[in-house]
Amino acid sequence: MARPIKVLIIDDSALVRQFLSKILSLDKELEVVGTAVDPLYAVKKIKQLRPDVLTLDLEMPRMDGLTFLRKLMAVYPLPVVVISSLARRGSVAVIKALELGAVDFVTKPSLSIRAGLQEMCDAIIAKVKNAASVDLALLQRQIGPHRIGTGRDNTGRSGYPAPEKKQVNMRPAVENHNDKLVVIGGSTGGTVAVRRILGDLPANMPGILVILHMPAGFTASYAQSLNNFCPLKVKEAVSGEPLQAGNVYIAPGGKHLLLRKGLDGFYLRLDTGAPVNRHKPSVDRTFFSVARYAAPHSLGVLLTGMGEDGAKGLKELQKRGSPTIAQDEQSCIVFGMPKKAIALGAADKVLPLGNIAEAIVDFARG
Repeated sequence: MARPIKVLIIDDSALVRQFLSKILSLDKELEVVGTAVDPLYAVKKIKQLRPDVLTLDLEMPRMDGLTFLRKLMAVYPLPVVVISSLARRGSVAVIKALELGAVDFVTKPSLSIRAGLQEMCDAIIAKVKNAASVDLALLQRQIGPHRIGTGRDNTGRSGYPAPEKKQVNMRPAVENHNDKLVVIGGSTGGTVAVRRILGDLPANMPGILVILHMPAGFTASYAQSLNNFCPLKVKEAVSGEPLQAGNVYIAPGGKHLLLRKGLDGFYLRLDTGAPVNRHKPSVDRTFFSVARYAAPHSLGVLLTGMGEDGAKGLKELQKRGSPTIAQDEQSCIVFGMPKKAIALGAADKVLPLGNIAEAIVDFARG
């Protein structure tokens, strides 16, 4: 029998530490080996206890969680699940935590800590266990260096990483193809992977749809972060808007992103129906929609992620003549979704993350 996953809880609230310890101890595959009241104390505990996963608050004395996360990922990468009151709708601090290497996050209850954490018991356990399977050494290499600036988060607190400037991409632009589109899906590790891909693309590309397993409220902040970073225009998708070249549309959390065909081209529709593969947005829902209306003039890309969402949809795109790509195992933070697609024979190409942008440009050039 495998040894339990060792968890260290970092939070300045004694009540939160107590209840998180109780919740995580309910699962026999998890072992809470210790707690820490702040990041500086946590450093000593990490050296002493060698945990497999950390839970991390973002607001703590002596050192905030983002500063600690940046330092940790630079010298001793560990899977981190953020559990913080800053994980509220649209929190730029949480988006930055994901960019710095956090695997997942949980919104700490604002009123009754006891009842709120108990209600999220299953989700917290699942996120911690999923985090333990992540290849953090790989994630560390993918996120690259980050500098702490003098920016302010959405609560007005200073000391958070300042927004990065939009980078100039020297690659030649492709022709404006309104009849083509690219659809990209991913989950765990996908926020970093999508950022890497979009940063390597020229400004003039076919319309791009992006589906990640993110909850409502965070996709708008994520889209804004990407818009500040890459040459393309990135926004959260709006129902009824036309698909335009040079634009990237992020599926809103809590809604499925679907494609429709009109007299003047493609347009987007948002659907609030039931989750698919336990997810909303679902990669499969979008892939099947694109296959119906845009194949074979579409390119499907399936990135790192836990589970199998997107695999059948990628197969459907392939069956209808669209080229398909799955991220390879060596560059995946979690080789779940691409692995399933490859097993189905749904991937025309299996590529490392660093080569996917070039493949997208090749598709756009036709």
